[in-house]
Amino acid sequence: MTFSGSETLSLTQARRIALGAQGFSGSRPSAVSTRRIHTAIERMGALQIDSVNVFARSHYMPLFSRLGSYDRDTFDRLLFGGRSRYVEYVAHEAALIPAADWGLWQFRMDHFRRRYGAPGTWMAENAGFLDELKSELAARGPLRPSEIDLGEVRGNRGAWWDWGDVKRGLEMLWRYGEVAIAGRNGFERRYGLAEQVIPASALGQEVPEADAIRELTRRAARAYGVATTSDLADYYRIRVRDIRPAIADLVDTGELIPVRVPGWEKNSAALPVWLHRDAKLPRRIDRTALLSPFDPVVWFRERASRMFDFDYRIEIYTPAKKRKYGYYSLPVLVGDRIAARVDLKADRGNSTLLVQSAWWEPDAAGDGAARIAAELLEAARWQGLENVSVSRWGDAAGDVAAALPEAAYHDHPQASAPLSEEHE
Repeated sequence: MTFSGSETLSLTQARRIALGAQGFSGSRPSAVSTRRIHTAIERMGALQIDSVNVFARSHYMPLFSRLGSYDRDTFDRLLFGGRSRYVEYVAHEAALIPAADWGLWQFRMDHFRRRYGAPGTWMAENAGFLDELKSELAARGPLRPSEIDLGEVRGNRGAWWDWGDVKRGLEMLWRYGEVAIAGRNGFERRYGLAEQVIPASALGQEVPEADAIRELTRRAARAYGVATTSDLADYYRIRVRDIRPAIADLVDTGELIPVRVPGWEKNSAALPVWLHRDAKLPRRIDRTALLSPFDPVVWFRERASRMFDFDYRIEIYTPAKKRKYGYYSLPVLVGDRIAARVDLKADRGNSTLLVQSAWWEPDAAGDGAARIAAELLEAARWQGLENVSVSRWGDAAGDVAAALPEAAYHDHPQASAPLSEEHE
């Protein structure tokens, strides 16, 4: 389908365009090569990182969602090994981005410096300590915070996640762009001077702010396929007022095409919607996928609600007795709808994938249970787990358990009702 402007897209068309742009059209590959990994990351533009590791860390999940089982050691080598083409920066939140794009983020580094380096701030008052930190890295190369002993310049902790001064200083210097992440030991970051980590060709590039925002808007539009202004702004966490000139430029050059999507409204007014000129409309989306809470498909909750009628929040910080769906529930894509959510936990000691809860969404497909069960088995294999066990919590738990060829059962402290007899 060719788009020329002024088109009206149905919500179903918008969903298929968006999912196709994110890599969910067609079938998964039979084998996952390094080229496919690079292509998937390039398509998304950033892989958000999060420390929660109940089932799998968030940066591992999007590739599994799109490509199926892949070798995580290969992933770690490609993204965290020496000479990696990727590096961490505050793109959406903390995320893996192409190292070649380092200069594209100079405007954000400058913003951080103005915000946190003004007179009277911790950074300004401890400039000498920060110079010592940089001297330590210059002399010894990239280090973990635990390998640096310069003493505490201020005795109290509390702000900034209870970090000590070394960690706090390194994190802020990273935001400034003076320090870069050289890799991780487990999940602990190793920090080096930017020139020790970033390729010289990228380190020497300073992209003017307007040009950087235009390029990031272009990439967000390509990654989303179809998006509102707030969608484009959120992708790389740019203020809406700053992104409007970039959108206007991209419309003028024909890279963004204005369209309408009925139902995408705010305060009863239709929202401006932009289609990337390279967007494709798949005839159908026929994937089943477990999505990370930080997957671009759902990471902007306003868009998830508008696109899928899906009200999503993570309940990690909700008291256990008040949780509605579970500690870390994952949206489940079936076709072009969010059909369910499942709370997963990897019990590695017993080599078992625990389905702590399973809940249907209103758009659940008739074959949803069988498709979700197959995806859970694939997820267990990917994580090296031999078994799947289902708790009795959630209105989809019984259906999913019944669709598994062999499923054990376990109790969950929040389970409010047993499975019916046909599922026991």
